[in-house]
Amino acid sequence: MEEVYRFLQECETYYLATTDGIKPRVRPFGTIDLFEGKLYIQTGKVKEVSKQMKKNPHIEISGMSGGKWIRLEAEAVLDERIEPQEHMLKAYPSLSGMYKPGDGNTEVFFLKNAKAEICSFTEEPKVFVF
Repeated sequence: MEEVYRFLQECETYYLATTDGIKPRVRPFGTIDLFEGKLYIQTGKVKEVSKQMKKNPHIEISGMSGGKWIRLEAEAVLDERIEPQEHMLKAYPSLSGMYKPGDGNTEVFFLKNAKAEICSFTEEPKVFVF
């Protein structure tokens, strides 16, 4: 999991795919945090991505860094505790103008039943399950 975490940090921007019930939806994301042994992502409660993950928690993430790419499939589980919000926003102080722990809008989701592959054209894929 830590190697997946580091890779997503190196990507800086990765792409999160959800579904609106009919069509796939993909958007750029940049938050990734390791808290209490789980990978977390962050968004706002008012955003469509939040509503989509609550309706259908199956997501996929893809990103590239250093000539390699990652494909990660997981279930996004909402964690309503303030501690993971605080941890996430401490890791991303640039978000402090839009989000505050406990503001009623900040949401963090941890990834469970995850499978990630880090791939390249020159090496065998590395597979991670957590």
